[in-house]
Amino acid sequence: MQQQKVYSIKEINKYIRMKMESDQLLSEVWLRGEISNFTHHSSGHMYFTLKDESSRIKTIMFASHNQRLPFIPKEGARVMAKGNISVFERDGQYQFYVTQMQPDGIGSLYLAYEQLKQKLEHEGLFDHGRKRPLPAFPKVIGVITSGTGAAVRDILTTIRRRYPIVKIEVYPVLVQGKGAGPSVVKAIQNFNRMQEADVLIVGRGGGSLEELWAFNEEIVARAIASSKIPIISAVGHETDFTIADFVADLRAATPTAAAELAVPNINELRAQVEQRRRQLNQGLLRLSQRQRERLERLRRAPVLLHPQRHLVQHMTRLDMLERRLTSSLQRRAHMQRDRLGRFNQRLARHNPQEQLIYARRRTDTARQQLELRMSSILRQKQQKLGFGMKQLDALSPLKVMARGYSLVYDEQEQQLVKSVQQVQQGDHIIVNVEDGQLNCQVTEIKEAATDGKS
Repeated sequence: MQQQKVYSIKEINKYIRMKMESDQLLSEVWLRGEISNFTHHSSGHMYFTLKDESSRIKTIMFASHNQRLPFIPKEGARVMAKGNISVFERDGQYQFYVTQMQPDGIGSLYLAYEQLKQKLEHEGLFDHGRKRPLPAFPKVIGVITSGTGAAVRDILTTIRRRYPIVKIEVYPVLVQGKGAGPSVVKAIQNFNRMQEADVLIVGRGGGSLEELWAFNEEIVARAIASSKIPIISAVGHETDFTIADFVADLRAATPTAAAELAVPNINELRAQVEQRRRQLNQGLLRLSQRQRERLERLRRAPVLLHPQRHLVQHMTRLDMLERRLTSSLQRRAHMQRDRLGRFNQRLARHNPQEQLIYARRRTDTARQQLELRMSSILRQKQQKLGFGMKQLDALSPLKVMARGYSLVYDEQEQQLVKSVQQVQQGDHIIVNVEDGQLNCQVTEIKEAATDGKS
């Protein structure tokens, strides 16, 4: 009997995955269902379950795919999702891997519309401060809409009727269905790159929410916001509002209204020019009349009728001013002379020769004072020296010796003999007297009695 092969769980799960991924139906399938157990992971991946009335399937949408979603999935939202079905080998569980997803039905479309509107409004794309004014007299109008249909005809007819001198550049685009949004974005970018227009009209005729959806796409809104050329949004009827209307620099209720907003009415301009011409003529006539009246008043002015009188007044005033000027100059000259005299006195006091004489005087005085001081100090020192010499002379041993005293030294060490204990009988001693020196020999020693007896 042939032995049956045994497979591991991993091998069988891998085999099932390969089978499912090779199936043409499961490799690209659209599913419709309701979102439940929705989780938006910090990694960016979305994990949820798609369910209908009788079944459910675990679903995952990776961050690389969900970044392009036109709406934010929420619990309970009905969606249509495209992707492939495969097996997660570790758990042995098949899952739906979503690559595209869109709201299912009008309710979900409106939800996506509201979510995007809130997002862009929070970013400030609807702020009036960033909207630019339209040029008063554009030279080129760019029209981005379907190449056929009532919208483009209404725009062209209205512009040519109101302002026939303007140039119109029509850029045909898709306005509904798949690819409509990128088509509109490309047209806006091309106009900006070439700088071929002063104003852009972007829009289409009326329709359902699905038909107008291209103008609710985020890429279209951001293209309008980043445009350097002012944009008029003209989408649908007066009651239709799209995301493009909120982002555009100006919103028109209809394509015809957009054409009226983009260009002035040439007939009204002609009427204004004619009115300005009449006002200018009337103003020039009034100005001319006022100038003639002024000229007539000047012609009759006394200064022109009797100029000599006017000159006499000025000559009199000139003489008075001349006298005042002369008096002022004299006073100023006197003041300057006094000031110069004061400066000369100050300068004389600081003359180097005078300073030298003054310094010599101070030096002589200081020298005399120094000599007197030195003489006084010298006398004091001489007196002190004389007094000291007298005291020294009085204390001199020579003076004592003159009174009969003598100094005795031993012969060997020449030390002063102060006691009989320092010498012995027969020793030679030296006796210094006032007028000389005696060499003597001790023949007898007598000690003085310590108790007072001799």
